Amino acid sequence: MSNKSYVIGVDYGTDSVRSILVDAITGKEIASSVFYYPRWKEGKFCNPASNQFRQHPLDYLEGLEITIKNCLQQAGPDIAAHVKGISVDTTGSTPVAVNANGTPLALLPEFAENPNAMFVLWKDHTSVKEAAQINAHAEKFETNYLQFVGGIYSSEWFWAKLLHVLREDAAVRENIHSWVEHCDWIPFVLTGGNDVKQIKRGVCSAGHKALWAVEYGGLPPDSFFASLDPVLEGFTAKLSNEAFPADQPVGQLSAEWAVRLGLPETVVIGIGAFDCHMGAVGGQIEPYYLSKVIGTSTCDILVAPLEDVNGKLIKGICGQVPGSVIPGMLGLEAGQSAFGDAYAWFKNLLAWPLQLLAASGLVDDATAQLLASGVENKILAELNKQAEALPFEDYKELAVDWLNGRRTPDANQLLKGALAGLNLGSDAVKVYRALVEATCFGAKKIVDRFIEEGIPVKGLIGLGGVAKKSPFIMQMMADINNMPIKIHKSEQTCALGAAMFAATASGVYSKVEDAMQAMGQGFDAVYNPDSSKVALYAQRYQRYIELGSFIESNLTVSA
Repeated sequence: MSNKSYVIGVDYGTDSVRSILVDAITGKEIASSVFYYPRWKEGKFCNPASNQFRQHPLDYLEGLEITIKNCLQQAGPDIAAHVKGISVDTTGSTPVAVNANGTPLALLPEFAENPNAMFVLWKDHTSVKEAAQINAHAEKFETNYLQFVGGIYSSEWFWAKLLHVLREDAAVRENIHSWVEHCDWIPFVLTGGNDVKQIKRGVCSAGHKALWAVEYGGLPPDSFFASLDPVLEGFTAKLSNEAFPADQPVGQLSAEWAVRLGLPETVVIGIGAFDCHMGAVGGQIEPYYLSKVIGTSTCDILVAPLEDVNGKLIKGICGQVPGSVIPGMLGLEAGQSAFGDAYAWFKNLLAWPLQLLAASGLVDDATAQLLASGVENKILAELNKQAEALPFEDYKELAVDWLNGRRTPDANQLLKGALAGLNLGSDAVKVYRALVEATCFGAKKIVDRFIEEGIPVKGLIGLGGVAKKSPFIMQMMADINNMPIKIHKSEQTCALGAAMFAATASGVYSKVEDAMQAMGQGFDAVYNPDSSKVALYAQRYQRYIELGSFIESNLTVSA
């Protein structure tokens, strides 16, 4: 093994992309760089009122080049010469329509401003109708094609989004040659791919979102989709019945991208995967520990030895796929559609008067800037501080966290959030605390579902911004779940996980477990449950369940 081996992990999030350059022998982070998507920041191609969230491929490509070059500039040319591999994680399901060359239609002049030609971001819920139709359609078949995705197909996933776009946009329908996940497209680009048939699709995205399974010999048959809607007829032939784990290479860096990035063409590009799956590896996941990547939403990952779970089908989760996290183990995925997004929504609600003043011209520029950035950016920090100081009692305020629908258990993106038990004494701090409590109750529902289905949960692993920045929320998470949650040291577990897979795909390590052991940074905090609070939280959790049941039975809004 060379004593000079470096790898790059690229983590595409909802708002930005981050690249880190890592010593593959020690796991030391040499450099990092972040790029905020400019078109996304401007709100282009999105309509929150209709749950439409699209992203332009140029945001992704520009960010890829800028962040990697920035890392290499920080590190110096000697290190660049010894970079062995690059791997990428992305949000998901975030697919895009491409032509025969594998080029997203949005990169063609005639589609440059067409949202349906953009990447359909994970949080886009414009296809709730199509998801419901897929669920109803699946019941007509002897083979249960939804059995490995928890039995319920979500509007956040691959086929529902494809069907919606094909129905809505004739121009896209006439020009689409295939439908490709973001995590599969970036490796294709970096290796110089120019034929959509060359795209190597990861088992992570294919298994959890596209209904790929070994038991079907790949994808469900064309007849399943064609009988749902003729616009899907023949589409399986445009995809692939092969899927690859993330420890395998796609190929080597193309000559064009080697020049653009300042790297040798010998750099190996690994198979891509979703952020939470690589994040779980970066966070040193262990069997039966629930790894929670906690950001705008949560993505929860659990791995179990295949022999332990043989024949088990877990209802209402986001899929169970062999090798989707660690080759040789079953990867199980769950999550919440809104976590940090719920807090951001409340912050924006409170900040509306500040934003109005800043934009009104009634105050000078310096005051406007202070209002728009200085004061507004301190709202959540102060809410956390004051909410933590509230006396612990049976609060009247109660919230349900479905502000962006419900992902797990039992996906239903039509559901809405709620606040109950309000009175004239309900101030911002008390309402915020109820929202935090609701997100932690939502997390407990996921733990409960695994346990109910015969999958033990030994403890929680917290990853991501919220886990690192909010001891208040993490302590409440431990109290409500009545189990410890340990927080990983790394600020960038998803990118670090991608770097571990890059080290494996490029041959620095023979298996990803060895990369985890050598490159892992360990844990820097553990929150243990406060036994004096567990019983009261259990009572309030039952009220949360009752309120959620009422909403689900009576207040679901049709698409």
